[in-house]
Amino acid sequence: MAYISRPQYEKQIERYRNSSVIKVITGMRRCGKSSLISAYANRLASEVGKDNVIYLRLDQLGLPINPTAEWLQQLVHTALEQSHQSQNFYVLLDEIQEVSSWEKVVRRLHTEERVDVYLTGSNAHVLSSDLATLLGGRYVTINVHPLSFDEYVLFAKTTNSEGETRDDLFASFIRYGGMPAQFEMDRRTPERMIEMLTTVYETIILNDVATHTHISDFDLLAKLVRYTFSTSGNLFSSRNIVNALASSGRRTSVETIDNYIRALKDAYIMRECRQFGLAGKQMLRPQRKFYPADTGLRNLMSDFTPDDFGAQLECVVFNELIRRGYRVEVGALKRGEIDYVAHRAEERMYIQVCDEFSGQETYKRELAPFEGLEDSFPCYVLTLDRYQTGVTKRGVRIVNMIDWLLDTRDERPK
Repeated sequence: MAYISRPQYEKQIERYRNSSVIKVITGMRRCGKSSLISAYANRLASEVGKDNVIYLRLDQLGLPINPTAEWLQQLVHTALEQSHQSQNFYVLLDEIQEVSSWEKVVRRLHTEERVDVYLTGSNAHVLSSDLATLLGGRYVTINVHPLSFDEYVLFAKTTNSEGETRDDLFASFIRYGGMPAQFEMDRRTPERMIEMLTTVYETIILNDVATHTHISDFDLLAKLVRYTFSTSGNLFSSRNIVNALASSGRRTSVETIDNYIRALKDAYIMRECRQFGLAGKQMLRPQRKFYPADTGLRNLMSDFTPDDFGAQLECVVFNELIRRGYRVEVGALKRGEIDYVAHRAEERMYIQVCDEFSGQETYKRELAPFEGLEDSFPCYVLTLDRYQTGVTKRGVRIVNMIDWLLDTRDERPK
């Protein structure tokens, strides 16, 4: 499949070109990092010549199974010596965590005056801990996500998904998620989509969670993922997980569950959403929810049940807010909660998510949480309803969710 542009990330990468900071492109495996950095390497080669660009995908066939720092340094050093000395030399290392002691090579490259370094990685712990220690903050992180719905529509049109309406595409997006690999198929049948998602899931869990964090109890990890994903949007308690496992004859500890959760977060396969106290609600020990980074993986773990469609919608909205650069929390009230409190710089907005917005019971359920707020930040209800949109008497904006997902006016490099 020909490369399809993703301007949000391309602009961020270009902004830091030839700067002294190391560019670290992160995100869950198979979300499109490799395509992005490979296309950027080709662009650089067309501008400065192939001799001044080295791009290595370190998890591909043909390279050493266990690449070492010495091997990598020799390869890059040889290419640097053969490059044109009057031009910058660009080093792009894809899935850098595959190389043992890679950080020592990167530190040496960083001292070279005309070397511009770009890294991609699929494990936050490996990248952040090593880089922070060795480089003292002299790097910038660019987070890449699975396709947004806006990108999904573009990919579908580019790959000739003929006859599919906007609603058809959204139905597919919320069910199978936004992993770019699905657009490499000649036909996106349910069977092939599930096969693709299963491969992605197993690769992430094995390579980026179990292996890199030395988790040996794979069965416990798999059970935790299935539970966490299928109950996403519910308040999470490690203690409750331990008790539930104990009742079925399986012993573990809160510490183990927390370590496994941390490993899943570090692999970018899910994100945490903590409670935020509102209207006088004190949060001495805020609880948390978790959302998978892709609804397709979420649905894979819940066996694609249609019973939790509302939770799927919440997952889509949460991930879109994160992609747009918001810090997202659950609004905790003395009674009930607001689905999301989204912060970005001085901005804040309150969001409720629902399927249909019709009938007095729905109005009361979705609008009542806004009534206790003590500030004037904007309030939204995002719904699939096309007809009950507009602004209520109290100023709450009722917005069609698909329109909101496709509204790129909120886009900006983060």
